[in-house]
Amino acid sequence: MSVPAMAWPERVTLCEVGLRDGLQNEKTIPALEQKLQLLDAVVASGVKVIEVGAFVHPRAVPQMADTDALCRAMKKLDGVEYRALVPNLKGVQRAFDAGLVKAKLTVSASEAHCLANFNSSPVKMVEGFADCAEFAAQNGMTLSGAISTSFGCPFQGRVPVEQVENVVDGFIRLGVTELSLSDTTGMANPRQVYELGAHMIEKYPQVRWVMHFHNTRDMALANIVTAIQAGVRAFDGAFAGLGGCPFAPGATGNVASEDVIHMLHEMGIDTGIDLLKAMDTARLAAEFVGHPANSAVLKAGRCADLVKEKAKGQDQR
Repeated sequence: MSVPAMAWPERVTLCEVGLRDGLQNEKTIPALEQKLQLLDAVVASGVKVIEVGAFVHPRAVPQMADTDALCRAMKKLDGVEYRALVPNLKGVQRAFDAGLVKAKLTVSASEAHCLANFNSSPVKMVEGFADCAEFAAQNGMTLSGAISTSFGCPFQGRVPVEQVENVVDGFIRLGVTELSLSDTTGMANPRQVYELGAHMIEKYPQVRWVMHFHNTRDMALANIVTAIQAGVRAFDGAFAGLGGCPFAPGATGNVASEDVIHMLHEMGIDTGIDLLKAMDTARLAAEFVGHPANSAVLKAGRCADLVKEKAKGQDQR
């Protein structure tokens, strides 16, 4: 049977966000030395983009209280991008003082979510980042943006495309052209992802698009595949499938980095990451937080392992 060829990309970039989004909802907070071990393991696996933490108030997110110390203590490898999440100018300044040259601003696309959590509209919140953009420009920093609840919101349901576009337009006016569409509560489905991704790529060709999926309803891997078909080439993942958002009810773990890597490699798409080392990182993270990983490949093993076990069994007969 003849099947039309699908033009899959040769390579996809995966950003590891486990140290930030993965740990920010954990009850057991790894010590600084444990976080440094995880960071070293992530780098050793070949990951080239890493979100190391967040410069937020420790009362709001106590899991991120040592981000300054982490950034000052970590070993930086040439060719690896280290960034942190920041909520405002003070966060950008702290990131700069800690030695980072890249920071990520975030705002919710959902009007209802913004009003419920920050008593402000998304557009006004982005406009409020003007001082962040000015500081970054003056100090040689790069800013990226994350648009949370891009696909759905626990306060209003599906978020209209127009609300997402309003935030995108605001970021572009600030000169921010790397943007992440985030499925904060795992409400996205593959058709929605394809349609929004294709639309955004066509309307905003100057933007480097990233997608960030939570696996709340087991649709994250399917969403990544359709996002690739739409033209997206960069994604976030968290070791061991850890994570969640303390500001969005029902926001459970991120898609597991090792599951994404395994799927892409099985599809013949390179990530530049050593899967076995990524799996070791996930096991270490699960040990530090004190509960099992939300990772299919850790539970079942790689497809390649199954084939080897079958061959081994045949040899023994």
